[in-house]
Amino acid sequence: MKAVLLAAGLGTRLKPLTAELPKCLVPINGRPLMSYWIDSLKKCGIDEVLVNMHSHANQVQEFINRYDLSGFVHTVYEEVLLGTGGTLLKNQSFFGDEAFLVIHADNLCFADLSEFMKAHNTRPARTMITMLTFVTNFPKDAGIVEIDDDGIVRCLHEKTPNAAGRIANGAVYIFEHAVLMECIQRKYPMPVDISTQVLPSFLGRIFSWPTDNVHIDIGTPQRLKEAQLLVESSRNTSK
Repeated sequence: MKAVLLAAGLGTRLKPLTAELPKCLVPINGRPLMSYWIDSLKKCGIDEVLVNMHSHANQVQEFINRYDLSGFVHTVYEEVLLGTGGTLLKNQSFFGDEAFLVIHADNLCFADLSEFMKAHNTRPARTMITMLTFVTNFPKDAGIVEIDDDGIVRCLHEKTPNAAGRIANGAVYIFEHAVLMECIQRKYPMPVDISTQVLPSFLGRIFSWPTDNVHIDIGTPQRLKEAQLLVESSRNTSK
C-alpha cells in the first residue's frame, strides 16, 4: 500500500513559529513532526510515500534528503495549493488502482497503523473509506462525527460551536481506488477539500476505526505544548 502525507499547509495558527519553518517540521520533543510519521509508515509496511509541499518547501526537501529517504518518500511541489482532495486528484497516477493511506501531517499520532490497515480490510460491505477517529477534549475545534452501531459514519460536523459529541475525525484515512474515480466523475472545481467536499459525498460508506492512543492536532500553540508534554512524559515513563 502507498501513502500520501499532506504537508503543504500554511500553519497560520502557529505563527510566528511557522514563519520560519513548515508546520510538518515543527519539533516535538526535539524531533520534527514528520519524522514520527515516517517511522510509523515504515513500521506498518507502507511501500512508498508521497509528500506534497508548498510553504517552506526547500526545508521539507532538505529534511527528506538528510534522512536518505529517496525511493521511499517522493515529493511534489504545489505552486498553488490544490486543497487536500485536489492533491489526491492531481497525483492519482501515483496510487495506481489500489487502496491508499491518506494522512494530514499536522497531527501527532501514535495509533497502530498496521491495525488500522487490518480494520480496513475487514470493513463492512459497501464502505469505501476507513476513517481513524478519536475522543477529543476540544470538540468545537474538531470535525465531529456521528456513528451508528455498525461503526458507519452517518453525519459530519466540521468545527461547529455546538458540537454533537466528542468523537472526532482524526484526518487519517484509507481510500479505495473507487473513491478517486467517483471524485473525478463529480468534477469538483479546484481546490478540493477532503473534509468539506469529499467526505460528505460518502456518508454511509465510511467506516470508523477508533484509537485510544495519542492523537493531537498541533495546529495551535496550546496543542503543540500539549504534544510536547505528552511525548516528554511518555519518554520519561519508559526509562
